[in-house]
Amino acid sequence: MVNTEVIDTMIRAAMQTMENAYVPYGKVSIGACVLASDGTFYTGCNIENTIPKLSAMAEEVAMYRAIADGKRDFDAIAVIADMKRPFVPNGAVCQLLAEFDVPEIIMADMRGNCKTVTLKELMPYAREPLDNKRMKWDER
Repeated sequence: MVNTEVIDTMIRAAMQTMENAYVPYGKVSIGACVLASDGTFYTGCNIENTIPKLSAMAEEVAMYRAIADGKRDFDAIAVIADMKRPFVPNGAVCQLLAEFDVPEIIMADMRGNCKTVTLKELMPYAREPLDNKRMKWDER
């Protein structure tokens, strides 16, 4: 479990990054910070596009930056937005987090509210990454 000091650092980093969000349509800036198991932080912000499918979630940007840097093991991700309650990642983001088994999700808002949940609590039926040694397609 990630300690309070690390959670505070992650939330501050996500908050700083959300200032870079490109949100001409939805107008809601979102920031994220993922903690790789080696202690490295990676941040991301949401990037909207006039074609919604081409938009990127803040959590995706943070994860993809970490993955592009060679990281595969993660301890937690923090996400923040200026909303009335802590920001909850959507199902597609949760599935991305499940692919890399990110165990803790820290959800925050700009008023100082914060909630930490496990990925299993947020998305109990996430699909696990395919491991051909563990299970064959016809057994799924």
